[in-house]
Amino acid sequence: MATAAVVKLPGNEQSAAPKTEPNRRRRRGHEEDRQARYFLAKEGSSPEKPELGTEAANEGEALIRAFQTKSGLLYSVVVYKAEAEIQNGSPTLVKRPVRK
Repeated sequence: MATAAVVKLPGNEQSAAPKTEPNRRRRRGHEEDRQARYFLAKEGSSPEKPELGTEAANEGEALIRAFQTKSGLLYSVVVYKAEAEIQNGSPTLVKRPVRK
């Protein structure tokens, strides 16, 4: 029966604690999706000159209704409010999502 040997190289020591999953940060895009509003393009609208038409209840409905239109365009809109925050005595401008 063969035995396996473990060789430890200097500078390659591992801690006794088991490895854990890396901290996974929530993707910002998912947060914005929850706050986005969806609009069909107004008749005669184009990507160069966007004009909002009727609002859809959710992204799925907007996709279906846009597919049924001549242009096939829809717009997703996220509204932010600019606010000043004081950090370490100096003001910093931040954007805060505005809920519907």
